[in-house]
Amino acid sequence: MRRAINFLFFLLILVFSFYSPSQVFADNNFITTSSVLYQVDNKGTTNVTQNITLQNTTSGYYATSYSISLVGTKPINPQAFENSVSIPTTVSEEEGKTTIKITFPDAVVGKGNKRQFSLTFKDNSLAVKTGEIWEITLPKLSDQSVFNSYTASLVVPPSFGSLAYISPEPSGKVSDSEGNTYTFSKEAIASGVTAAFGQFQVFTFNLVYHLENPLGIPSSIDVAIPPDTAYQKVNYSSITPTPTNVKVDDDGNWIATFKLKGRERVDLKVAGAVQIFASARPFSSSNTSSLDVDKKETDVWQTKDPLITDLASKLKNPRAIYDYVVSNLTYDYSRVTPNVVRLGASAALRDPKSAICTEFTDSFIALARAAGIPAREINGYAYTENPKVEPLSLVSDVLHAWPEYWDAKSQTWIPVDPTWGSTTGGVDYFSKLDLRHFAFVIHGSDSKKPYPPGSYKLGPNPQKDVFVSFGQLPALRASTPQISISTVREVPFADMLLTAHIKNPGPVALYNQTANILFDGENASKKQIGVIPPYANYDVPISVPYSFIGKSTPNKVGVVLGTVREEIPTYKTGVIISNLAAILIVIFVITFAMYVRFIKGRFKRAS
Repeated sequence: MRRAINFLFFLLILVFSFYSPSQVFADNNFITTSSVLYQVDNKGTTNVTQNITLQNTTSGYYATSYSISLVGTKPINPQAFENSVSIPTTVSEEEGKTTIKITFPDAVVGKGNKRQFSLTFKDNSLAVKTGEIWEITLPKLSDQSVFNSYTASLVVPPSFGSLAYISPEPSGKVSDSEGNTYTFSKEAIASGVTAAFGQFQVFTFNLVYHLENPLGIPSSIDVAIPPDTAYQKVNYSSITPTPTNVKVDDDGNWIATFKLKGRERVDLKVAGAVQIFASARPFSSSNTSSLDVDKKETDVWQTKDPLITDLASKLKNPRAIYDYVVSNLTYDYSRVTPNVVRLGASAALRDPKSAICTEFTDSFIALARAAGIPAREINGYAYTENPKVEPLSLVSDVLHAWPEYWDAKSQTWIPVDPTWGSTTGGVDYFSKLDLRHFAFVIHGSDSKKPYPPGSYKLGPNPQKDVFVSFGQLPALRASTPQISISTVREVPFADMLLTAHIKNPGPVALYNQTANILFDGENASKKQIGVIPPYANYDVPISVPYSFIGKSTPNKVGVVLGTVREEIPTYKTGVIISNLAAILIVIFVITFAMYVRFIKGRFKRAS
């Protein structure tokens, strides 16, 4: 009689944790196959079904129990079944970890024999609705070697909307009345799955900038307000006081200009909503000169440091640089304070255990630039449920930073977040950034300027000035330009000079506009305008020709921009009068000259 060996077999420790998954353990006495189904319902509850097969590889061992440890979540109503018969389970909790132990009622003995069973439970933490978006995170598979075969399937209901992004790419997709089913192989799920459903995310924002003119005379102050990017579109509901103009700098920032009286203090209040898109939308690309600037060295992006140049020569591409920064830098939560000293890339890479978001960002940018890849910093808001890295503290405005690199193939700036890649335990924020990052300012040519909102403080006890929350799109989402035409020069015998003043009153930017200049209703010329930000002014000079008897001078000059049209009369009547006057003067001069000559002739004959 073969002696049975009672063997308590902890085959797997599967972790359903968003932040710190544990390692999976296995025993070589069994061939293990598993398939996991994550089925999400309309309310966001995930029904988890794990089907497991244990096949004996020897005749001397068999499994008497099976345990699963779940970290960071509490399974709801866990049950185990074998051949549709319930198997006894016990649940224990210790230090935030829930362990489910399944005890098998009999023994499956013999080489090649299999035990097939399943574990089911519900989970309310894997699918979370944030604003307009459903976000889903599946745990990563820590040790692929445990499983001889492993697949995971995610079923998402149609009510969640269209797929915004999913990473990594699934190996298969099937759509039916139940929803969309995405299948992942063992290799794909090794780093976990992140997905989002919905067209876009919406944040509303209220920002306060405390401005002061220290001079005794009137002066202008420039302030960077949140701009459009390839991944976001800003809709302004109000800017108080109204800026005199808004211009776009070389990095793509929107720079608003305000006039202040001598010694005047003003609280600038900016409010609106922003759409965050999962994929880059068509957007004006950078020019060659600005891309060259985005490869240069600065005080915190030390591209000529031997350590950085050596690493850059080995890493070479953005993915490798991202992975290196995520793997080697450690987030130091104790440094998340207002006015923290920025270490820069050189110091961060030499002391990698004292990093916060600026060090992760600076290290990526310096390595990318040293490798010849244009890179820059984004400073802004990023929503997280992790209280340790919340972008906004309760009393001060502590923002988030993340890098972008220029992708020459797509001609787009690609945002990535190595900080969150590290603090989430390896969630992939390179292949696809989430819909939680809202850019305030762009730092390319300068690593510190322009200053973001939250930086404009006055007094010893600065108040909180940055407020961002999930919201909805406002009703007004289109801008109608305003046009006025003024006279610059109107003098006789010279071309008339006019200026067409185009103003964008908001709420959104105007792109790729064509200002058609009309002479008496006919197209005379046109001016292409790339972008007119909200509250911006754009001037188009117009030259009205002075012509003989007004032949080529129009009666009216008009400007058409989209559906808006403005016309003013010209000085054609004056041109005609001045021409006639000139003709009369010429005739008079000629007549007078002939008269004088005639008189002189008579005088000579008489003498």
